[in-house]
Amino acid sequence: MTHDTTPIPVPSLPETRSEAVTAAVHYYRAEIARMAGWRERIDHTTNWAITVVAALLSVSLSTATAHHGVLLFAMLLVYLLLMIEARRYRFFDVYRYRVRQFERHYFAQAFSPVPDASANWQQILGQNLREPRFFISTGDALSRRLRRNYIWMFLILLAAWVLKISTPKLQHEGNSLGISQSFQDVVTNANLGPIPGLFVLAAVTAFFLWLLYACLRTQDDTGESGFGEVHV
Repeated sequence: MTHDTTPIPVPSLPETRSEAVTAAVHYYRAEIARMAGWRERIDHTTNWAITVVAALLSVSLSTATAHHGVLLFAMLLVYLLLMIEARRYRFFDVYRYRVRQFERHYFAQAFSPVPDASANWQQILGQNLREPRFFISTGDALSRRLRRNYIWMFLILLAAWVLKISTPKLQHEGNSLGISQSFQDVVTNANLGPIPGLFVLAAVTAFFLWLLYACLRTQDDTGESGFGEVHV
């Protein structure tokens, strides 16, 4: 049995400054494309969430006999899409970081040179290419997307749900009352099958308090969020 002793070809590295610049520009364009691809995926997820909200709001509020559980189901679906988008945002942030390294340390210096405190940015970028790592946690990514878009969807669903359980006319067709006369009526309307309405109210309240905390929590701004104001 013979062994193949053919040497493994080693890729040729840029030998001149011109070749290095050409390689860097091609790499920059490739990272732009990857970043744009993940940005488009984020937009798709947001569009799905908006579609879910619009569709289930229409089902719930346009029919007097529609159960308020439809809106709770909408909240669950939107939260699932938020988690998916947070994961996609973490990948987007990696490629945005690489693109911004070029823009901040190379192109900005070419257009308007200033003393650069990060002279080793190429080494940092090279290490990130060898061992790719996320720059933000799932919690931070979720908080960012929640503040940008999703909190407004949740608030719309909450307002519709409160309207649904507090307005008997939307609960039972033919009821002459416009608004529930007591808190006990609201609790009764909030019943979800065998689950008592008081428990449902407590669960929804706890969920939205957690969303409020996620919106207001302090985040780590050591990454790209610490530079400038234009952020996704």
